Amino acid sequence: MRTSIATVSLSGSLTEKLTAAARAGFDGVEIFENDLLTAPLTPEEIRARCADLGLTVDLYQPLRDIEAVPAEVFARNLRRARHTFEVTRRLGGDTVLVCSSVDPAAVDDDALAAAQLGELADLAADFGCRVAYEALAWGRHVSTYDHAWRIVEAAGRPALGTCLDSFHILSRGSDPRGIEDIPGEKIFFLQLADAPLPAMDVLQWSRHHRCFPGQGGFDVAGLVRHVLRTGYAGPLSLEVFNDVFRQAEAGPTAVDARRSLLTLQEEVTLRDEGMLRDEGMLRDERLPHEEATPGAESTPREEVRLQEAAGVAGPPAAVVPTGFAFAEVVTPDAEPLAGLLRALGFARTARHRGKPVDLWQQGEARILVNTGAAVRRDGTRLAAVGLESPDPAGAARRAEALLAPVLPRRRAPGDAPLDAVAAPDGTELFFCGTRPGGWRADFEDTGHAFASTDVRHIDHLALTQPWHHFDEAVLFHRAVLGLRAEDSVDVADPYGLRRSRAVSNADGTVRIALTVGAAPTDDTVHAQHIALATDDVVAAARRFRDAGGRLLPIPANYYDDLAARFEFADGELEAYRELGILYDRDEHGALRHCYTRTVGRVFFELLQRDPGHRGYGARNAPVRLAAQHAAQTHAGV
Repeated sequence: MRTSIATVSLSGSLTEKLTAAARAGFDGVEIFENDLLTAPLTPEEIRARCADLGLTVDLYQPLRDIEAVPAEVFARNLRRARHTFEVTRRLGGDTVLVCSSVDPAAVDDDALAAAQLGELADLAADFGCRVAYEALAWGRHVSTYDHAWRIVEAAGRPALGTCLDSFHILSRGSDPRGIEDIPGEKIFFLQLADAPLPAMDVLQWSRHHRCFPGQGGFDVAGLVRHVLRTGYAGPLSLEVFNDVFRQAEAGPTAVDARRSLLTLQEEVTLRDEGMLRDEGMLRDERLPHEEATPGAESTPREEVRLQEAAGVAGPPAAVVPTGFAFAEVVTPDAEPLAGLLRALGFARTARHRGKPVDLWQQGEARILVNTGAAVRRDGTRLAAVGLESPDPAGAARRAEALLAPVLPRRRAPGDAPLDAVAAPDGTELFFCGTRPGGWRADFEDTGHAFASTDVRHIDHLALTQPWHHFDEAVLFHRAVLGLRAEDSVDVADPYGLRRSRAVSNADGTVRIALTVGAAPTDDTVHAQHIALATDDVVAAARRFRDAGGRLLPIPANYYDDLAARFEFADGELEAYRELGILYDRDEHGALRHCYTRTVGRVFFELLQRDPGHRGYGARNAPVRLAAQHAAQTHAGV
């Protein structure tokens, strides 16, 4: 299916926006009026630029406050509309978006609205244009898609149809099933946006907090299914008002937008048959070639129609990672990090045959320490993650199909072939096979044994995102890796509010917490951490401390409050107080965790979770963040 994006969804000049959209693979654009008015190019030059880039102009928008107004006001509106239709044709487009009126002069009179929109459509037809009438969620008298359709239907003009916008429909809680009552040829355009689900004024929500499909809480895929069942043949177009997107670089935002549509189309075509059956759409009909072969599966006609309507075979199926193969830390000076790992009980068990990379291991937790000259610029940081995959090649193919940057690898003869892609924050993700050998064969054993067996495996990784990549990162990990996104959490930091959202696989063997902060100059905002699972956090913390490791000190007030909220066994709370262990509990059990001091931008967490507990200690995050700020201030950082 053709894809399009509104220029208002991207930052920069109109020329920059068009270039970004074309490079991301979009077929067309919606030209936003303000982008045209501020452009130094004439409409004819913009039309030529679009043609050179392989873009069509699918919509010119918006024409506001037209209908259901007194005659003298409508006469002025027609003069304005005439100019709009002229500009649309000069741009090479043929469809103009008309929003339902918010003009205080507008009256609640559907017959008048239909008559005036009919006259507007007749004028549009004289210019070879069409009018797509859209219900704004905050429209003065018309605020729902079904109301807008009734007016369009009453007007009865060939050049008048409706524009459906997922935000305006879903933000009001309208039932999208009614879309199927609209003839597909009368749906002139479909605009898509997702959004988080906060409680705020719908206008502010719309103007500042829309996001690309898959990044919010709306069932955009469900709405698209209903639209496709009407026979709609126009593009899937993104119209997203978002303060972050409009400040970020246009190129990466356009790629993120295109990825969201690829993922949306996949979700539309691949929703399970159980959902279709629940919706009453699953039939027992077979395809034209069928006589059923015993034991063979067949696709219901309705599902095939939706797949054909979506117009894509879709990316390769998601290959969900099954575990962490390793976490790679790069550093210009290995000794502080090596001392920290030794205190945690890790041993340097192997060294890469041709690169300055050491493998430190304890249990199934593996940390690579890379001291190569090419990676020393940014200090000590978590640079790469190895993900265990049942099909590394399939995972890489899906990543590439969903526009993830594939990283070139310089391999010596005999090196294991590892495919890697870059996450939005620049972290390298390696797809590692689960068979014996593989990437591990590139390392020579040192013969060193683990200093302890406290740590079993990597429980989760916490990656801090650049402020303008947070929503993109969530979508990337969901779409490319097949991980599921958990609820978003706001965390109070001493210097602002942080937002965090975890992604994980079904059994929790891969967990990644994505975080963005409000203070980009603060060092703790850029810190990353590796959480290590242990069966006894008290014993592990004591051994770490006795080996010379430095745990993050936690204020006494925290433990006084803990004593008031929970009951503990004799001596339990005292041990937590002594070692700086934090505690949380939910209906599934308890979480006990503590933190090391930070080396560069990396610190470690020792974590003991009861079976069933899937949290990350969000309640304790403000305490930890304040303690890290205090530790940095005391150290003169």
